[in-house]
Amino acid sequence: MRELCDKHNLLLILDEVQVGMGRTGKLFAYEHFGVTPDIMTLAKALASGAPIGTMLAREDVAVAFVPGTHGSTFGGNPLVCAAALETVRTILEDGILNRCEEIGEYLIGELESLQKKFPAVVKNVRGIGLMIGMGLHIPGGEIVKKGHEKGLLLNVTHDTVLRFVPPLIVSKAEVDEMIKILSAILAEV
Repeated sequence: MRELCDKHNLLLILDEVQVGMGRTGKLFAYEHFGVTPDIMTLAKALASGAPIGTMLAREDVAVAFVPGTHGSTFGGNPLVCAAALETVRTILEDGILNRCEEIGEYLIGELESLQKKFPAVVKNVRGIGLMIGMGLHIPGGEIVKKGHEKGLLLNVTHDTVLRFVPPLIVSKAEVDEMIKILSAILAEV
């Protein structure tokens, strides 16, 4: 995409609302792929859950935006901006990025063990950092329901993909507890 945009003088805009702010083990997901966007959007995790939305642009692109040409429902609130600054500081200075990579690798390994244990149910495991999907051979609604009954919050997308996006501060002990509950559920189904 970067090459096509450069070739045709187009802007590459990346949506990092869900994948940015350390979720993948890098501050921004695009950093894994050696591509730099012209414009990037952020929200949600930028201010640790406080309502914020932002658009970042390369300097030569940003000059096109002058006061009055861009507005934001969740932009400019001083309290929320302070929360965003503290969030960025914490992510960069407190080892959150390394932790996301480390715990993400651990979680993927544990989920891959479940795939080997339950190959009739688990099709694949994929992800990066703490954004992980477990593809299923069966619809996942019943697994989600059983998880809720056992105190495990799960989400299923596209009917057959369990989605794992734990807090960036999740511990190995919490991952182990989740794997124990999920293993029991997979054995039931």
